[in-house]
Amino acid sequence: MARYTDSVCKICRREGEKLFLKGERCYTPKCAFEKRPYAPGQHGRTSQARRQGRMSDYSRQLRAKQKARQVYGVLEKQFRRYFAVAIKKRGLTGLNLLQTLELRLDNVIYRMGLAENRAQARQMVSHGHFVVNGRRTDIPSMLLEPGDVVTVREQSRGNGLFNDLAEKAEKKNCALWLERDLKTFSGRVLRLPERGEIDGNLDEQLIVEYYSR
Repeated sequence: MARYTDSVCKICRREGEKLFLKGERCYTPKCAFEKRPYAPGQHGRTSQARRQGRMSDYSRQLRAKQKARQVYGVLEKQFRRYFAVAIKKRGLTGLNLLQTLELRLDNVIYRMGLAENRAQARQMVSHGHFVVNGRRTDIPSMLLEPGDVVTVREQSRGNGLFNDLAEKAEKKNCALWLERDLKTFSGRVLRLPERGEIDGNLDEQLIVEYYSR
């Protein structure tokens, strides 16, 4: 399975804003963006200022698309496939795209507060620690639907990774379109997320414009 293996802190610096890809670390002084809030590379400081001053429409569209890909940890081919699915659905294409990304299994686990970030959620799923509707799965990109139930496997609950999971998860908010039960290490998709419940720093209209060129 192809995946991004370089430093994720470079992504935030390239985009010029925090994308919170490392979970709790992003809220501490150790965050690389706090120390170097400019683009990576030898000419990062000067190139970023110059680029922001003269961005073309295409550049803005590209950056919006790249940002969404990086936030959800999706590679280009898969992201383009999600866009093709969004076009075929009724309603606004941009909202359909974001809802599809939100319904990925790894994102749902992250939104429930059961993982520090999407990368950790993806790894937990890949290692087979979760079951969906009673069936074990190791596919992070699995798309869920309203009514689907996600549970930590009974055999995995003794794993050190889950020893203090309930305590950590209790400190995090669960998305309003989801339901979780920390006593049973489970959660359920109640409905599709509304636009106001999805990251506000994503511009889906620019993404639609990018793929509509």
